[in-house]
Amino acid sequence: MKVGQLGEFELINRLKEILKSELIGDDTAPIKIQSESTLLLTTDTMNEGIHFLSNYLPEAVGWKAISVNVSDIVSNGGYPEWVLISLNIPEDLENSYVERLYKGIDRACRFYKCKVIGGNIAKLEKISISVFVLGRTERFVGRKGAKPGDSLFVSGTLGDSRAGLELILMNKKEYEPFELALIERHLKPTARIDYVKHIQKHANASMDISDGLLSDLWHLSERSSVKVEIFSEKLPISKELKLFCEKYGKNPIDYALVGGEDYQLLFTHPKSSWNPFLDMTEIGKISEGQGVFVDGKLAKPKGWRHF
Repeated sequence: MKVGQLGEFELINRLKEILKSELIGDDTAPIKIQSESTLLLTTDTMNEGIHFLSNYLPEAVGWKAISVNVSDIVSNGGYPEWVLISLNIPEDLENSYVERLYKGIDRACRFYKCKVIGGNIAKLEKISISVFVLGRTERFVGRKGAKPGDSLFVSGTLGDSRAGLELILMNKKEYEPFELALIERHLKPTARIDYVKHIQKHANASMDISDGLLSDLWHLSERSSVKVEIFSEKLPISKELKLFCEKYGKNPIDYALVGGEDYQLLFTHPKSSWNPFLDMTEIGKISEGQGVFVDGKLAKPKGWRHF
């Protein structure tokens, strides 16, 4: 069977069986060392033509390459500290592109207060950026830990990145201000580092939303062995996404449910731990059982998959 037929997550499950590692299954791998803190390790790859287009600003590509990895560290309750970058590029790529790419990387690292300490450069037909981030946390919070009785929360708004990508692909000569805002949210996502202390202190389970809300909810449900119920009228939708959907005849709920690359946080804890100073929204609840339900109906794990 070819990997395209097998599917991304089934392939990961089979590799986990081969490697027999209990640490595989969350956004980061927690490594306890001889100190009070836990190291968090994560890595991700961005490939030209799949994760970004050749006409994207290289500064934005560099920013996003760091942000998507920092988001994984943050989602498990940690702060990023050190970064390694493996860059694969065509030999005829302009040097100015690489320099601008690393200016975006540097800008992101200064924003998140982490530091690039090394990496590798090799030749490839298209640009590929692999980033490894090592972070630290006082308390690891993964996908396993959601408890019946917990409320389910998300940060920020959902679906903006998908709308931004669709606008880019329209290749319009002019965009309205709300459209430019959506495009920026796709090109330059910001990891929710402002939530770290809240996740460390209160969350029972946590992850970021990268593949789409429904797909990521299924990960949380399976890892925690719980039933997840969400209510579509509670999904946080930005005014820009509402304007986009009105203009192009779309349903904003669809974007919020299956749009990927928002890099907002998805977490659970008792409702009593609500923080009014964060832009968090309660979208559902956790109970005994299994599966993901939207408005009382079992939902399929729709969202981004490589295979």
